[in-house]
Amino acid sequence: MDRMPPWADAVLVPLISLLLAAVLSALVILGIGEDPVAAVKLMVTGALGSSYGWGYTLYYATNFLFTGLAFAVASHAGLFNIGAEGQAMIGGLGVALVCLAIPWPHWALALPAAIAGAAVFGALWALIPAWLQARRGSHIVITTIMFNFIAAAVLNYMLVNILRPTGSMDPATAKFPEGAHLPTLHDLLAPFGIGFSKAAPANVSLLVAVTACVLVWVLIWRTRLGFEIRALGQSEGASRYAGIPPVKTVVVAMLISGGLAGCMAINNVMGEAERLILNATEGAGFIGIAVALMGRNHPAGVFLAAILFGFLYQGGAELALWTSIPRELIVVIQALVILFTGALDNMVRMPLERLFLALRKGRRA
Repeated sequence: MDRMPPWADAVLVPLISLLLAAVLSALVILGIGEDPVAAVKLMVTGALGSSYGWGYTLYYATNFLFTGLAFAVASHAGLFNIGAEGQAMIGGLGVALVCLAIPWPHWALALPAAIAGAAVFGALWALIPAWLQARRGSHIVITTIMFNFIAAAVLNYMLVNILRPTGSMDPATAKFPEGAHLPTLHDLLAPFGIGFSKAAPANVSLLVAVTACVLVWVLIWRTRLGFEIRALGQSEGASRYAGIPPVKTVVVAMLISGGLAGCMAINNVMGEAERLILNATEGAGFIGIAVALMGRNHPAGVFLAAILFGFLYQGGAELALWTSIPRELIVVIQALVILFTGALDNMVRMPLERLFLALRKGRRA
């Protein structure tokens, strides 16, 4: 065995990648004349130092949990789903139609219906790229990224021409009825005597996202379908020889992936904006790719990576607000984290593998 232990792959590789990204980010901050230590302190304080900061960190993390899980499920089947952004947009359309269709008496009734609407619309948006990949050999990367642009155009048309209230100039739906407003973490924790900021947008959809993590783990590692998905991702030829239908497995994996991405809308559309607006996804579908890669496509890893990126988003917003560090530089720092944890993963992995191999040979000698 010439590979590193699983714990090293899961912990050491991302940790070292993060440290490298942090060092390079510190050098960039130094280059513009700012203090990197003070910048880190401000990020930590702004993102984790109060319930308000935690509320925004967890809100962003919830979005990244759904899109990260979406990419992870497709990745286990050997599919690179870049379409989570579009699937989340169309999922938002499903949420809006469900919430506006009925004068919901209580959020506990509206939430399951909205989850179903988001999942179905997101899954259906992933269906055509899945079928084209499985039946026609059209590469999933090309079709899903094209469908992101189509989704943006569809959403724009729906909001401007069909769902926009009469007399409104804003390309957005009407506010959802009161019974479709989700409780925030402040509302959920108040009965237990736990104080939490009223202004923070984190809401009950965080619990839905955590539940999705558990369900994805059960699906991938404890069910026959999960075994078929992993087998297909490892070797299509071997899985076909074992009797696993590749077309069906590809389509089902992408339907689940699209459904998970669509469910992001219950957080940002139903939970935060309480209406459907243009550009509600704000790039979370693409961040989900980095979250899944950093989390090694495992739900536990995706959860931790989503928290990290939620911290970077909220901490970066605090930096842009209270320092002279421009917002564009915050994006550069986030990009460095993505670069080292994703594209340059082997730069860390391969030396570590050689190190563990040398240590193993030394013990044997």
